[in-house]
This record gives sequence, C-alpha cells and structure tokens, in this order.
Amino acid sequence: MDKIKQPINFIQKIIDEDNNSGKWNGRVHTRFPPEPNGYLHIGHAKSICLNFGIAKKNKGKCNLRFDDTNPLKENKEYVQSIIKDVKWLGFDWEDRLFFASDYFQQFYKYAITLIKKNVAYVCDLDANDIRINRGTLSNPGTESPFRKRSVDENLDLFEKMKLGDFPDGAKTLRAKIDMNHPNLNMRDPVIYRILHARHHNTGNDWCIYPMYDWAHGLEDSIEKITHSICTLEFEDHRPLYDWYLNELGVYHPQQIEFARLNLNYTIVSKRKLKKLVENKIVDGWDDPRMPTISGLRRRGYTPESIRRFSEDVGVTKRDTVVDIARLENSLRENLNKISQRKMAVLDPLKIVITNYPSNETEYVDAINNPEDSNAGKRQLPFSKEIFIERSDFMENPPKKFFRLGPGREVRLRYAYFITCKEVIKNENGIVELLHCTYDPKTKGGRAPDGRKVRGALHWVSVDHAINADIHVYDRLFISENPELGGDFMKNLNPNSLKIIKSAKLEPSLKSADSSSTFQFERQGYFKKDEKNSSNKNNIFMLTVSLKDSWKKYLKKNKS
Repeated sequence: MDKIKQPINFIQKIIDEDNNSGKWNGRVHTRFPPEPNGYLHIGHAKSICLNFGIAKKNKGKCNLRFDDTNPLKENKEYVQSIIKDVKWLGFDWEDRLFFASDYFQQFYKYAITLIKKNVAYVCDLDANDIRINRGTLSNPGTESPFRKRSVDENLDLFEKMKLGDFPDGAKTLRAKIDMNHPNLNMRDPVIYRILHARHHNTGNDWCIYPMYDWAHGLEDSIEKITHSICTLEFEDHRPLYDWYLNELGVYHPQQIEFARLNLNYTIVSKRKLKKLVENKIVDGWDDPRMPTISGLRRRGYTPESIRRFSEDVGVTKRDTVVDIARLENSLRENLNKISQRKMAVLDPLKIVITNYPSNETEYVDAINNPEDSNAGKRQLPFSKEIFIERSDFMENPPKKFFRLGPGREVRLRYAYFITCKEVIKNENGIVELLHCTYDPKTKGGRAPDGRKVRGALHWVSVDHAINADIHVYDRLFISENPELGGDFMKNLNPNSLKIIKSAKLEPSLKSADSSSTFQFERQGYFKKDEKNSSNKNNIFMLTVSLKDSWKKYLKKNKS
C-alpha cells in the first residue's frame, strides 16, 4: 500500500522559497526547545515531530535544547524525562544537546553591549509596579523613573546584581524601547531578574537569570538556527525577538509561528497537570490518563501512532480543537498491524463441556496476528472446563444476538462448536454455570457437514488460566472543554478508572513483556502495567478499545 501523500504545509513552503532564493545557502536547521519544568505532553509531541521532521525532510539538522532560565521551576528529573521522551518518539539530535544555561556568560556580555549602547537600564521598580506602569492596549505606559540612569551607573549596578549585592526582586535589567509601543511586549521588557536560587546545571554560579524572550533569540543565534519554529502565542513576541538581535547586530534566524495542538477532553497546561499530580488525582506524571508522553507510553501508545497523528492533523496558522478520537484511531490502525492476539475473559462465566473427556488437555493452533503472516502461531490449551465472557450468553436472546443461549450452537475460536444444554443458577437467580456439549468433528472451527454458525466466542481454559486485574481507563474529563466554567477540577470524570478483579487470561500472558501491547480478542488493546504489576499480581490496562458491533447496535436501538 502506497503511503498517503501529505499536502505541503505553509512552513515547508517558506523553506522551499528560502532554498530557491539561497537565503540560508540551502541550510535547514531547527530546534526543539522545551523548558524542563514538567513532563512533555501530546502538544509537545506535535512540535517535536514538526521540528525534527522538517529537518529530516530537508536533509538538515535539529537541536534538542533546554530553555532552563528559571531555577525555581526546573530540575534534572524533567531534563531526563524529556530526553527519554524525544528518544522514544524516534528522534536523534546527535551531538547537539544544548542548554540555555550553557550560554549564560554570553548572554551577560550581550546585556552589557545593550547597556553600553544606552538601550538597557537597571530599574528599581518591583514586578507589580512594572506591570502597572506598562499600561494597556488602549493606554500608553509610564516610563520608569530610573530610565535615564547613565551608562556608567547602569554598568555598575548590573555588575553588582551579578555579584549578589541585592536581594531577590530588588532590581531588574530592562530594555529601553518605547513605553508607547502598541505591542505591550515592546514596552521596556525585563531582560534579567535577581533570583538567589540554585540552578540544576550551573549550581550557585549565578544569581541573575535571563528572561525567556531575551534568551530565546540569542540561543537561536548562537546555534545558527535558520527557522525558529514556535507556537502561535509567540507571534506577538517576534518584534522583540527581532529587536534584540538587530540591536546586537548578530546572526538573525527567522521565527515562524504555527497553531499549537488542542485536543478535546484534554488539558495540557503544565501548571494544571502538576496540580493533578500533587493532589493525587492521578498516579503521577505517567498516569495512563494523562496526556503526557510518559503517560501515553505507559498506557501502550506507540511512537509510530503519535508521529502519524501529528502528521495527519497538519500544520496551520489557526487555532482549532482536534477530536481525541483521531489520536485513538491512529493508535488502533498501528496496533492492528503489530499487536499479537491473545485470549482474555474479563467477566468470566464457567462452562463445563459434559461430553469432553475428563482430565484431558489438548492444544489448538491460534494465529498471533492475521495482519502479519510472519507472526506465526501459538498453541492454546483446551480442556473440559472453560471460561467465556458473561456478556456472550443470554438466557432469552433477541434476534440480533448471535452468541450463546439455551439450545444454541456457537463456535469457540480455534477450537470446537459447542451447544448450550443446561443453565445453572445460584440462589439469587444469577447464572453461574453452563453445561454444554461439543462436536469433536469441528476442531479448528469447521464442520465436516458444512453447517455454519454466526457466533464465534473467545475463551480460556479454566485449568490453565492466569488471574489478572484489569484497569479500564476512560477520559480524565467529562467535558469536551475541561476549562469550561473556569475550574477544570469540577469537570473531572469520577469514572475515569474502573478496576476489574480476577479476569482470566491465557497462560502465555504470564510472562508478557511490559513493553508490548496486545489485542485481547474481541475486547481491545491492553498492556501490562510495568509500574504496578508484580510476580504475585498481574495488572493489565486498557490501551484503546475495539469497535464493538453489538454495543453499537444496542446504542442505535436504545429506546
């Protein structure tokens, strides 16, 4: 099957124009610059795929760079998690792993250059006063009373800031641009603030730290980036990006903005995700309900499915909300091709095959993956007593129900035809056991007389089944827009996790690899939970469901 040709996005069109004009001498050099203040999420995945993908498509390079300019929120745990996530998605930055903190000394020298040009000054206003004096979109700002300090005084004060002579918040270094500028970002923005805090990379070497807008463009310049690809919220920051680089007269990359990925039923704000973690609403950053890459990986998502999804949603200049079902469908398509099939009964109902020999076990051949001829087969044990799914039996089945019922014949997948002869109930009237007979001539699911049955059921041998708990995850939020109403915590789904005890699984799953996702036949795709499973307790979690034709019928015909 030929790969679907994707339309050229607007960023690639810009690159094509640049290459045709010789603007960058045919170079394409991008970067993915996360701040290490939390775990990466599905929105970051799109940016990763875009930046590394653009570089690969154009035979260029892509750097991994950490914008670590705020020691109060950043740490090595986040750095390591980000490195792991980017690698897992299948991308390689080679030897180009950088940190903003690698350039702190250079940033400082660049700041001195601006002071000497008299376009930067040390300001004594606190953060609140700076915010108030900045004005609004309809009202001009007010100049700082410290704006007219001399170059020498500013150089002296800035040096003292660096040496730690002032407490946190006492002074800032600001750019001297225009307090009447229509773009608020250009009204004397802060370049440096004082923070007496230990940095994960530089330790206590610095007590002044650069603001993001100052560091961002300089990093791009130092690394000789050609196309600085940012999300749309940085469009209003581009004039400041350009101003800094122009004032310094240094290498000047091109900033390009695209719309970030927004998914329904999903929150991607690091601050809000952190709140879920700290309040123990979820089981850490890698909780399978979280939109973090580590959460998706733990749940059973594949790098291929995320890369394909990122490609399919495309790149635009307009904010839109993407249905999370598209991400799930991308996963289904990928897992269908690569996942081994297994038998698992989540809500077991016991069957005794009355005419099957006692104390006998035979083995039937089962296909590992019908989509992959190289996947081979496995052998499943079959015996007198088996489990089927309780929902596969109805005492008074309607016309469209083709599964097991009194007097009905169905096919056990890979095994035999069986017929229900007797229904045994407990004192509460609940069915607890079925007596069935089998046709020994139908092994493998074919009848010599050519008769057909509509129903085909999965099953597990009672004597060989292993027990497992099944964690069935649903969406974390009940609202398509979790922030509707202002408090996202009020839209939490109270049923986002359902635990099924004592499910019955085929014996091969006892040694299941926690890195593999399996299709439980007729159930969905499941993965062993490496975090919570143990030798004594097997836990499998739902990765993504299958489309159930019977459930669809019931929903359609619900009165």
